[in-house]
Amino acid sequence: MKIAIIVPMEEEAEFYKKHFKSETKEVFGTTEFDHFSINGNDIYLGLSGIGKVNAAMNLTSLLTKEDIDLVFMTGSAGSMQENVKRKDLILVDSFAYHDAHCVSAGEYVEGQIPREPARFNLKNPAREAFKKYLLSQNVDFKEGLVVTGDTFVQSEAQKDEIKKNFSDAFGVEMEGAAFAQVARHFNTPLVAIRAISDNGDANADNDFDKFVKEVGAKAASVISSYLEETVLD
Repeated sequence: MKIAIIVPMEEEAEFYKKHFKSETKEVFGTTEFDHFSINGNDIYLGLSGIGKVNAAMNLTSLLTKEDIDLVFMTGSAGSMQENVKRKDLILVDSFAYHDAHCVSAGEYVEGQIPREPARFNLKNPAREAFKKYLLSQNVDFKEGLVVTGDTFVQSEAQKDEIKKNFSDAFGVEMEGAAFAQVARHFNTPLVAIRAISDNGDANADNDFDKFVKEVGAKAASVISSYLEETVLD
C-alpha cells in the first residue's frame, strides 16, 4: 500500500523523523516528503503547513501525483469540552468548518460549504481497523467531532461562539476539515488522530508551545506502532 502521513507542523513530525529513517525525499507542490518503507508499505511523510489552504494545497499536490491508498493525519488540537483534557487522544469520526457561514446561500447549515456535506464523515474500513488496534492495545482515546477554522482559539468567548453551532465538538484545530474535503473528492480513506495540547482558553498560547511536541509525539507513536505491527492490504 501507499500510505501518506501528514502533520501541520515540524514539531508534530519530530517523532516520526527520529523514529524512521528516510530513504529518499520527494517534493510534491511546496512540500518535501520523506519517502520510506514500513512493513512492506510505501510511506510518504510530509508537512502540510498551518491552516486550511496549506492543508488542502499540499494534500492535493500529493494525491494528484501518487495513487495513495490511505492518509493518516496526526497532530494537536485545543479542547472544546471540560471532560477533554490536555494530552487526551481524539480519534476523529467527523470534521466540520466552524468558520463557514453560508446559511443565506441556500438550504445549508452553519459550518457547511455550499455543495459539500455539513460534516465530513471519516468512518471507513481503514479507520475501523485502526480503532480495533487502539482498543487491542488498551490505548485510551475519545471519539467524536473536531472542528476546523483559520483561527487559533484562545479564549472562552471564542469557544462559546463555536459551541453555539457545534456543542458536541471535542476539539478545535486549523486543518482537519480541509484534509477531509480533499480526501473525499479523491475518494481516499482518511484516518485522523489529534492529541489535545491546550484548553483553548487564555492560556492556550503558553500551553500550546509547551505541549505541542509532547502531544504530537503521543499521536505519532500510536500511528508508528500500528504501521510497524499491522499487515495492511
